[in-house]
Amino acid sequence: MVHQLWRQFPTVQRELTQLQPYLLKVVTLPNQPIHTKITQLLKSGGKLLRPGFFYLFSAFGTQRDENALRAGAASLEILHVATLIHDDVIDASPLRRGVTTIHTQYGSRNAIYAGDYLFTVYFSEVMKATQDVAQLQLHIDSMREILVGELAQMQLNYKQSVTEAEYFNEITGKTAELFWLSCRQGVALTGGSAEVIDLAGQIGLTIGKAYQILDDILDYDGQTELTKKPVLEDLKAGVYSLPLILAIKQAPRAFKPLLKKRADLSDAEALTVQQLVNQYGGVEAAKRMAGELTEQALALIDQLPDLPAKRDLATLTTWLLTRNQ
Repeated sequence: MVHQLWRQFPTVQRELTQLQPYLLKVVTLPNQPIHTKITQLLKSGGKLLRPGFFYLFSAFGTQRDENALRAGAASLEILHVATLIHDDVIDASPLRRGVTTIHTQYGSRNAIYAGDYLFTVYFSEVMKATQDVAQLQLHIDSMREILVGELAQMQLNYKQSVTEAEYFNEITGKTAELFWLSCRQGVALTGGSAEVIDLAGQIGLTIGKAYQILDDILDYDGQTELTKKPVLEDLKAGVYSLPLILAIKQAPRAFKPLLKKRADLSDAEALTVQQLVNQYGGVEAAKRMAGELTEQALALIDQLPDLPAKRDLATLTTWLLTRNQ
């Protein structure tokens, strides 16, 4: 079942409802245990945000090929899920969307191959969506940026001196890039103008940054039932996100003896770090930055042609970027 948030956008809800069985159809692994885990992940409650934004932005073009659009939407979700599987290996995550991760059940080697397999499905769907060489190159370049962003995290792990600039560079690649691609492709695959295509990309990039900040805030301010993953998981893996970065700036000496333990940080000590992040205003400062990005995204949306999809985008963005606040 498509996430309930799409009920207020019936046209997109219909498209996503048709997309779900299509996603299951294009994933055809002969390895049944891994196939089952991937299909569980595809059916386990993801919001389908990237395909949803893709379909909303498709309203700003005039050339609709429903089969091509479905393949384009599928490619974006498949790429997203592939990166999640790889992320779970890197971060040693036991859960994803409330489901036991592939690497936890079948080992890192098989999880990596599963993610790689989905990359091939991604490119197959891209080829169904467009034969335009420039568009194909755009997907290649975008995937490269996503992977470079993921690799950037390696150099930042356990780095107490990580800067806001380094953080934003990382999340632009690993998260915002795919929002950029999704919004931009929705316009491009329906023959929209170059001006609107570029504006859509700016909107997607801004939304993606705010979305990642809010996700990172949940690691310090959330509950496992909301995130469907263990709270403080990123901290324990050495991933120092914006709330922690901003709190460290206020009181570096308070954090140093705890963070120097790196992977040896105990659960109790992780909770102490969580308390310190809140005490020194890291969560509130990160929320303010997410709020500023939300306002920027809404201002950019206001520049779009005056169509019903413009109002839907403003509604969706407002809901998405003020959740759990």
